[in-house]
Amino acid sequence: MGGWRDMSAEALEDHYSPSRWSPRLDRDTIIDAHLAVTAAGTERARASVKTLLHVPYGNGDREKLDIYFPTDLSETFPVLVYIHGGYWQCLSKDDSGFAAPPLVSQGVAVVAVGYDIAPEGHMDAMVLQVRRSLVFLVQQYPRIRGIYLCGHSAGAHLAAMVLSTDWTEFQVVPDIKGAVLVSGVYDLEPILHTYVNDALNMSRCPRRDSCREVAQRNSPMRHVPTAVPAACEVLVAVAQHDSPEFRRQSQEYSQALRAAGWSVSLLDLAGVDHFDVIEKLSEDSYILTQVILNMISRA
Repeated sequence: MGGWRDMSAEALEDHYSPSRWSPRLDRDTIIDAHLAVTAAGTERARASVKTLLHVPYGNGDREKLDIYFPTDLSETFPVLVYIHGGYWQCLSKDDSGFAAPPLVSQGVAVVAVGYDIAPEGHMDAMVLQVRRSLVFLVQQYPRIRGIYLCGHSAGAHLAAMVLSTDWTEFQVVPDIKGAVLVSGVYDLEPILHTYVNDALNMSRCPRRDSCREVAQRNSPMRHVPTAVPAACEVLVAVAQHDSPEFRRQSQEYSQALRAAGWSVSLLDLAGVDHFDVIEKLSEDSYILTQVILNMISRA
């Protein structure tokens, strides 16, 4: 078969361990550093931006949104919906507001989505929660002028699953004008063979399906919609210092979208790793910040 299937168990673990690939910091400190940077950035954002925190979109403890508003709410406004990473088992919306200041200053609202993480949450539920959060936004804020998804790592996976949604069952069709998928995983099957699934335990779902069935139905690579939205632009971004497997997944998913007729581009970001590729969204001058703002301005 080739590829990840031919890797040893140890090699596969390495390829799906982003902390092992950064030249900046060693694997034992980079995750703590990432948590500190995103938490501090979110604290700064909350101190400087008009917010509405812990807005419930459902009944679950984590089914809440943090909303960062632009200064002028007299007119319609675009919204960037940020879906955090953490390998579906750590981080939260409470550390996810760091990207808000540069966007809010340009008239873009930012919404950080909370969802149930493992081991309490399971994959099917996480995907459904993120979909439901968009339905809530559309229903509660009719002045939204286009939704732009932004997900990092596991959050990029969840954002990509949103793109595959059949919205008829929700009776609402969010106006998704763009998606920025950063250092994501789009085929979950390799994950089944790594430590990541220890907490995820993808066989633990209400339908009693096998791990492989759960992974397949929640793999964006296997569910690329052929009914392409007329005005949805997708950016798949990957870090220079992501692992070869993360880089392969981004390349193959962008190719699959393009083959299906989507407007998609692949951005290979130099000089960054799996963690600062997203942390730098707090900076006005960061290339990905500018790309997002340009995407929104073109709509």
